[in-house]
Amino acid sequence: MPLLKIIKSGTKINFMKIKKLTLVISFILFSLSLFAVFFKGLNLGIDFTGGSLIEVRFENKINLNNLRNEMKKLDLGEIQLQTIGNENDVVIRVQEKKNSDGTDIKTINVIKNFLNEKSVEYRRTEFVGPKVGDELVNAGILAVMFSLIGILIYIWLRFQWNFAIGAIIALIHDVILTLGFFSLLKLEFNLATVAAVLTIAGYSINDTVVIYDRIRDSMRKYKQVTFDEVINISLNGTLSRTVTTSVTTLLALIALYIFGGIVISSFIIALIWGVLIGTYSSLYVASPILTYMKTSDARSKNQD
Repeated sequence: MPLLKIIKSGTKINFMKIKKLTLVISFILFSLSLFAVFFKGLNLGIDFTGGSLIEVRFENKINLNNLRNEMKKLDLGEIQLQTIGNENDVVIRVQEKKNSDGTDIKTINVIKNFLNEKSVEYRRTEFVGPKVGDELVNAGILAVMFSLIGILIYIWLRFQWNFAIGAIIALIHDVILTLGFFSLLKLEFNLATVAAVLTIAGYSINDTVVIYDRIRDSMRKYKQVTFDEVINISLNGTLSRTVTTSVTTLLALIALYIFGGIVISSFIIALIWGVLIGTYSSLYVASPILTYMKTSDARSKNQD
Protein backbone atom coordinates (compact mmCIF):
# COMPACT_ATOMS: atom_id res chain seq x y z
CA MET A 1 0.00 0.00 0.00
CA PRO A 2 1.45 3.41 -0.92
CA LEU A 3 2.72 5.54 1.95
CA LEU A 4 0.21 8.38 1.44
CA LYS A 5 -2.68 5.90 1.32
CA ILE A 6 -1.56 4.36 4.61
CA ILE A 7 -1.32 7.80 6.22
CA LYS A 8 -4.78 8.87 5.04
CA SER A 9 -6.63 5.63 5.72
CA GLY A 10 -5.16 4.93 9.15
CA THR A 11 -3.55 1.70 10.30
CA LYS A 12 -4.29 -1.25 12.55
CA ILE A 13 -0.77 -2.57 13.08
CA ASN A 14 -0.20 -4.86 16.05
CA PHE A 15 3.06 -3.28 17.22
CA MET A 16 3.07 -5.16 20.51
CA LYS A 17 2.99 -8.55 18.78
CA ILE A 18 6.74 -8.34 18.19
CA LYS A 19 7.69 -6.27 21.24
CA LYS A 20 9.91 -9.00 22.69
CA LEU A 21 11.76 -9.42 19.39
CA THR A 22 12.33 -5.69 18.92
CA LEU A 23 13.55 -5.24 22.50
CA VAL A 24 15.98 -8.14 22.06
CA ILE A 25 17.24 -6.65 18.79
CA SER A 26 17.65 -3.27 20.48
CA PHE A 27 19.56 -4.85 23.37
CA ILE A 28 21.91 -6.62 20.93
CA LEU A 29 22.53 -3.42 18.95
CA PHE A 30 23.03 -1.50 22.20
CA SER A 31 25.58 -4.06 23.45
CA LEU A 32 27.45 -4.07 20.12
CA SER A 33 27.56 -0.28 20.13
CA LEU A 34 28.93 -0.16 23.68
CA PHE A 35 31.55 -2.76 22.74
CA ALA A 36 32.57 -0.74 19.68
CA VAL A 37 32.83 2.53 21.61
CA PHE A 38 34.90 1.10 24.48
CA PHE A 39 37.14 -1.29 22.53
CA LYS A 40 37.30 0.17 19.03
CA GLY A 41 36.94 3.78 20.05
CA LEU A 42 35.77 6.84 18.16
CA ASN A 43 37.53 8.52 15.28
CA LEU A 44 37.91 11.78 17.18
CA GLY A 45 38.31 14.89 15.09
CA ILE A 46 40.83 17.66 15.53
CA ASP A 47 38.36 19.35 17.92
CA PHE A 48 39.08 16.66 20.53
CA THR A 49 42.54 15.29 19.78
CA GLY A 50 44.32 18.54 19.03
CA GLY A 51 46.27 18.94 15.81
CA SER A 52 45.98 20.37 12.34
CA LEU A 53 43.53 19.94 9.49
CA ILE A 54 44.07 21.36 6.02
CA GLU A 55 41.58 21.04 3.16
CA VAL A 56 43.08 21.74 -0.27
CA ARG A 57 42.07 21.54 -3.92
CA PHE A 58 44.75 20.46 -6.39
CA GLU A 59 44.67 22.02 -9.83
CA ASN A 60 45.83 18.75 -11.40
CA LYS A 61 44.76 15.18 -10.73
CA ILE A 62 46.61 13.82 -7.70
CA ASN A 63 47.55 10.26 -6.79
CA LEU A 64 46.73 9.86 -3.11
CA ASN A 65 49.19 7.01 -2.51
CA ASN A 66 52.07 8.96 -4.05
CA LEU A 67 51.13 12.05 -2.04
CA ARG A 68 51.02 9.99 1.16
CA ASN A 69 54.47 8.53 0.49
CA GLU A 70 55.88 11.97 -0.20
CA MET A 71 54.41 13.42 2.99
CA LYS A 72 55.86 10.62 5.11
CA LYS A 73 59.26 12.11 4.36
CA LEU A 74 58.21 15.25 6.28
CA ASP A 75 58.54 13.22 9.51
CA LEU A 76 55.32 14.54 11.02
CA GLY A 77 54.10 11.19 12.32
CA GLU A 78 50.82 9.66 11.19
CA ILE A 79 49.19 11.67 8.39
CA GLN A 80 45.63 10.95 7.27
CA LEU A 81 44.64 11.80 3.69
CA GLN A 82 41.09 11.63 2.40
CA THR A 83 39.48 12.75 -0.85
CA ILE A 84 36.15 14.56 -0.59
CA GLY A 85 33.70 15.21 -3.38
CA ASN A 86 36.18 14.61 -6.20
CA GLU A 87 39.73 13.33 -6.57
CA ASN A 88 41.27 16.81 -6.53
CA ASP A 89 39.82 17.79 -3.13
CA VAL A 90 41.88 16.37 -0.27
CA VAL A 91 41.65 16.69 3.52
CA ILE A 92 44.96 16.35 5.38
CA ARG A 93 44.84 15.56 9.11
CA VAL A 94 47.88 15.37 11.36
CA GLN A 95 48.38 15.64 15.11
CA GLU A 96 50.84 18.14 16.44
CA LYS A 97 54.36 16.82 16.97
CA LYS A 98 57.08 18.11 19.28
CA ASN A 99 60.77 18.64 18.58
CA SER A 100 63.42 16.84 20.62
CA ASP A 101 63.63 19.90 22.88
CA GLY A 102 59.90 19.74 23.65
CA THR A 103 58.80 22.64 21.46
CA ASP A 104 55.89 22.22 19.03
CA ILE A 105 56.61 21.71 15.36
CA LYS A 106 54.59 24.20 13.29
CA THR A 107 52.80 21.43 11.41
CA ILE A 108 50.62 23.69 9.29
CA ASN A 109 53.63 25.69 8.10
CA VAL A 110 55.56 22.52 7.24
CA ILE A 111 52.65 21.12 5.22
CA LYS A 112 52.00 24.42 3.44
CA ASN A 113 55.66 24.72 2.47
CA PHE A 114 55.42 21.23 1.00
CA LEU A 115 52.16 21.92 -0.86
CA ASN A 116 53.26 25.26 -2.28
CA GLU A 117 55.20 23.36 -4.92
CA LYS A 118 52.06 21.59 -6.16
CA SER A 119 49.70 24.44 -7.16
CA VAL A 120 46.90 24.06 -4.61
CA GLU A 121 44.02 26.17 -3.36
CA TYR A 122 43.64 26.24 0.43
CA ARG A 123 39.98 25.82 1.36
CA ARG A 124 40.12 25.25 5.12
CA THR A 125 42.79 25.34 7.83
CA GLU A 126 42.15 24.44 11.48
CA PHE A 127 44.30 24.01 14.58
CA VAL A 128 43.31 22.90 18.08
CA GLY A 129 45.73 22.46 20.97
CA PRO A 130 45.62 19.18 22.95
CA LYS A 131 44.63 20.95 26.18
CA VAL A 132 41.67 22.57 24.47
CA GLY A 133 40.79 19.17 22.98
CA ASP A 134 40.62 17.57 26.45
CA GLU A 135 38.43 20.39 27.71
CA LEU A 136 36.08 19.97 24.75
CA VAL A 137 35.76 16.22 25.43
CA ASN A 138 34.76 16.91 29.04
CA ALA A 139 32.37 19.66 27.99
CA GLY A 140 30.74 17.42 25.39
CA ILE A 141 30.21 14.58 27.89
CA LEU A 142 28.72 16.98 30.45
CA ALA A 143 26.42 18.52 27.85
CA VAL A 144 24.96 15.13 26.93
CA MET A 145 24.63 14.03 30.59
CA PHE A 146 22.88 17.20 31.74
CA SER A 147 20.52 17.14 28.76
CA LEU A 148 19.49 13.57 29.59
CA ILE A 149 18.98 14.45 33.27
CA GLY A 150 16.87 17.47 32.30
CA ILE A 151 14.71 15.37 29.98
CA LEU A 152 14.27 12.73 32.72
CA ILE A 153 13.04 15.36 35.20
CA TYR A 154 10.65 16.86 32.62
CA ILE A 155 9.09 13.51 31.71
CA TRP A 156 8.89 12.50 35.39
CA LEU A 157 6.94 15.66 36.24
CA ARG A 158 4.64 15.39 33.23
CA PHE A 159 3.91 11.64 33.36
CA GLN A 160 4.15 8.73 35.78
CA TRP A 161 7.58 7.52 36.89
CA ASN A 162 7.49 4.52 34.54
CA PHE A 163 6.98 6.82 31.55
CA ALA A 164 10.09 8.76 32.60
CA ILE A 165 12.15 5.58 32.88
CA GLY A 166 10.91 4.37 29.48
CA ALA A 167 11.77 7.70 27.85
CA ILE A 168 15.27 7.89 29.31
CA ILE A 169 16.01 4.26 28.35
CA ALA A 170 14.97 5.07 24.77
CA LEU A 171 17.16 8.20 24.81
CA ILE A 172 20.22 6.35 26.10
CA HIS A 173 19.51 3.69 23.47
CA ASP A 174 19.54 6.36 20.72
CA VAL A 175 22.71 8.06 21.97
CA ILE A 176 24.70 4.83 22.37
CA LEU A 177 23.60 3.50 18.97
CA THR A 178 24.67 6.78 17.38
CA LEU A 179 28.09 6.53 19.02
CA GLY A 180 28.35 2.89 17.94
CA PHE A 181 27.41 3.85 14.39
CA PHE A 182 30.25 6.39 14.26
CA SER A 183 32.68 3.96 15.87
CA LEU A 184 31.97 1.04 13.53
CA LEU A 185 32.10 3.17 10.38
CA LYS A 186 35.08 5.19 11.64
CA LEU A 187 33.30 8.46 10.85
CA GLU A 188 34.87 11.60 12.26
CA PHE A 189 33.43 12.50 15.66
CA ASN A 190 33.77 16.21 16.38
CA LEU A 191 31.95 19.07 18.11
CA ALA A 192 29.36 19.20 15.34
CA THR A 193 28.57 15.54 16.05
CA VAL A 194 28.05 16.31 19.76
CA ALA A 195 25.57 19.00 18.72
CA ALA A 196 23.88 16.43 16.48
CA VAL A 197 23.60 13.96 19.39
CA LEU A 198 21.86 16.61 21.49
CA THR A 199 19.57 17.42 18.55
CA ILE A 200 18.76 13.71 18.19
CA ALA A 201 17.85 13.56 21.88
CA GLY A 202 15.46 16.48 21.44
CA TYR A 203 13.91 15.02 18.29
CA SER A 204 13.46 11.58 19.84
CA ILE A 205 11.94 12.84 23.08
CA ASN A 206 9.52 15.07 21.15
CA ASP A 207 8.20 12.03 19.28
CA THR A 208 8.09 9.98 22.49
CA VAL A 209 6.14 12.67 24.37
CA VAL A 210 3.50 12.81 21.62
CA ILE A 211 3.09 9.02 21.79
CA TYR A 212 3.04 9.01 25.60
CA ASP A 213 0.35 11.71 25.60
CA ARG A 214 -1.79 9.53 23.34
CA ILE A 215 -1.16 6.46 25.52
CA ARG A 216 -2.23 8.36 28.63
CA ASP A 217 -5.41 9.57 26.92
CA SER A 218 -6.15 6.09 25.61
CA MET A 219 -5.74 4.61 29.10
CA ARG A 220 -8.57 6.88 30.27
CA LYS A 221 -10.74 6.30 27.20
CA TYR A 222 -10.39 2.54 26.72
CA LYS A 223 -10.83 1.01 30.17
CA GLN A 224 -11.94 -2.47 29.05
CA VAL A 225 -8.90 -3.41 26.94
CA THR A 226 -5.45 -4.65 27.85
CA PHE A 227 -2.48 -2.33 28.14
CA ASP A 228 -0.94 -3.86 25.01
CA GLU A 229 -4.08 -2.93 23.07
CA VAL A 230 -4.02 0.58 24.52
CA ILE A 231 -0.46 1.04 23.24
CA ASN A 232 -1.37 -0.38 19.81
CA ILE A 233 -4.28 2.05 19.53
CA SER A 234 -2.03 4.95 20.56
CA LEU A 235 0.80 4.06 18.18
CA ASN A 236 -1.56 3.65 15.24
CA GLY A 237 -3.22 6.95 16.13
CA THR A 238 0.09 8.83 16.03
CA LEU A 239 1.72 6.84 13.20
CA SER A 240 0.75 9.27 10.43
CA ARG A 241 2.29 12.15 12.36
CA THR A 242 5.44 10.11 13.11
CA VAL A 243 5.91 8.99 9.50
CA THR A 244 5.30 12.38 7.87
CA THR A 245 7.57 14.18 10.34
CA SER A 246 10.38 11.65 9.88
CA VAL A 247 10.13 11.52 6.07
CA THR A 248 10.08 15.30 5.60
CA THR A 249 12.98 15.72 8.03
CA LEU A 250 14.99 13.04 6.22
CA LEU A 251 14.37 14.67 2.83
CA ALA A 252 15.75 17.97 4.13
CA LEU A 253 18.76 16.25 5.72
CA ILE A 254 19.58 14.26 2.59
CA ALA A 255 19.53 17.47 0.55
CA LEU A 256 21.86 19.11 3.08
CA TYR A 257 24.21 16.12 2.96
CA ILE A 258 24.38 16.18 -0.84
CA PHE A 259 24.86 19.93 -1.22
CA GLY A 260 26.23 20.99 2.19
CA GLY A 261 29.82 19.87 1.73
CA ILE A 262 32.38 18.29 4.03
CA VAL A 263 32.14 20.93 6.76
CA ILE A 264 28.71 19.76 7.96
CA SER A 265 28.83 16.16 6.70
CA SER A 266 29.44 14.57 10.14
CA PHE A 267 26.63 16.62 11.64
CA ILE A 268 24.17 15.63 8.89
CA ILE A 269 25.11 11.93 8.91
CA ALA A 270 24.53 11.84 12.67
CA LEU A 271 21.13 13.52 12.27
CA ILE A 272 20.03 11.15 9.48
CA TRP A 273 20.95 8.13 11.60
CA GLY A 274 19.36 9.75 14.66
CA VAL A 275 16.03 10.38 12.93
CA LEU A 276 15.87 6.75 11.79
CA ILE A 277 16.86 5.25 15.13
CA GLY A 278 14.81 7.81 17.10
CA THR A 279 11.65 6.96 15.17
CA TYR A 280 12.29 3.25 15.72
CA SER A 281 12.92 3.68 19.46
CA SER A 282 9.74 5.72 19.98
CA LEU A 283 7.69 2.88 18.47
CA TYR A 284 9.58 -0.21 19.59
CA VAL A 285 11.56 0.76 22.71
CA ALA A 286 9.91 3.62 24.63
CA SER A 287 6.38 2.24 24.24
CA PRO A 288 6.84 -1.56 24.66
CA ILE A 289 9.04 -1.11 27.72
CA LEU A 290 6.06 0.39 29.57
CA THR A 291 4.38 -3.01 29.54
CA TYR A 292 7.19 -4.46 31.64
CA MET A 293 6.97 -1.87 34.41
CA LYS A 294 4.30 -1.53 37.06
CA THR A 295 1.74 1.17 36.34
CA SER A 296 -1.11 2.63 38.31
CA ASP A 297 -3.47 1.02 35.80
CA ALA A 298 -4.51 -2.50 36.80
CA ARG A 299 -4.67 -3.63 33.19
CA SER A 300 -0.88 -3.89 33.15
CA LYS A 301 -1.28 -7.11 35.12
CA ASN A 302 -3.03 -8.77 32.21
CA GLN A 303 -0.05 -8.67 29.84
CA ASP A 304 1.44 -11.79 28.34
